[in-house]
Amino acid sequence: MKVAVLGATGLVGRQMLAVLERRGFPADQLVPLASSRSAGRRLPFRGQEIPVREVCEEAFEGVELALFSAGSGPSRRWAPEAARRGAVVVDNSSAWRMDPEVPLVVPEVNGEDARKHRGIIANPNCATIQALVALAPLHREAGLEYLSAVTYQSVSGTGSAAVAELQEGARAVLEGREGTPSVYPHPIAFNLLPHIGAFDDQGVSEEEWKMVRESRKILHLPDLAVSSTTVRVPVFRGHGEALVAQFREDLSPERAREILADAPGVQLADDPARGVYPLPREAEGTDPVYVGRIRRDTGLPRALALWVVSDNLLKGAALNAVQIAETLFPA
Repeated sequence: MKVAVLGATGLVGRQMLAVLERRGFPADQLVPLASSRSAGRRLPFRGQEIPVREVCEEAFEGVELALFSAGSGPSRRWAPEAARRGAVVVDNSSAWRMDPEVPLVVPEVNGEDARKHRGIIANPNCATIQALVALAPLHREAGLEYLSAVTYQSVSGTGSAAVAELQEGARAVLEGREGTPSVYPHPIAFNLLPHIGAFDDQGVSEEEWKMVRESRKILHLPDLAVSSTTVRVPVFRGHGEALVAQFREDLSPERAREILADAPGVQLADDPARGVYPLPREAEGTDPVYVGRIRRDTGLPRALALWVVSDNLLKGAALNAVQIAETLFPA
């Protein structure tokens, strides 16, 4: 199978190549694509060094699967072209997520929706993915009615420049210097920024609306009540989320643990008395969504509070995209 990866030199693009290789995806021919700036670079794949091509119409000729992680602008430009030439596009940007004709898929949650595609499938926002991998099994048991999600999102979600900015900013603070931010509106080192994406006239950020709208679409719950606050934190990789989920029927913490222990893609880490709970440093480089601190919420009836952590570059992006492809092209 001929597989193209657009944005192959970026943080997520490189992870896509690694996941394709690690999971033995049947990619007989790989076409790494990027902008003219990155064309000519070589990327490792299955023991070879594959040259990166500049994206163009002809690059998608004969491609059966195209994984996109190049941002919304390139996706809007190139995804229809790739689909027109016969490829199935799995796009990691926000460009197509809320298009009613485009499935928005988390395989553990609504994998069957992938087969309804018309050439393009959207990969959800990283924070939405890990929340719903944890919540969907509980929803099937007790009926989700309300979700509160407070997210603590690492800088790798912004990209390589943000990772460098955190490194340099931390160095500056430790050396007694003032760092000058360029990626974020304020220094990120030793700081918290409740600002991911632009704010609307109600004061709700783009990232917060993604949590609301994407959760409703993926769960097929258009009236689901969702509130969210999204925060950028000085962590390199791995997102954490404090979730409160209220259900139609009562669900005990004990029963929730039983369900999650058998849920696909979930790893329980829930023994807080012994210091066992999900941590970004332990999630980095691994596939599962880690769930812990499961307890009854102290403010709402029929509600549970959970702490959920996952690697945002893997399950939050590259891994989820490849899993979508695997539902359509099983090995």
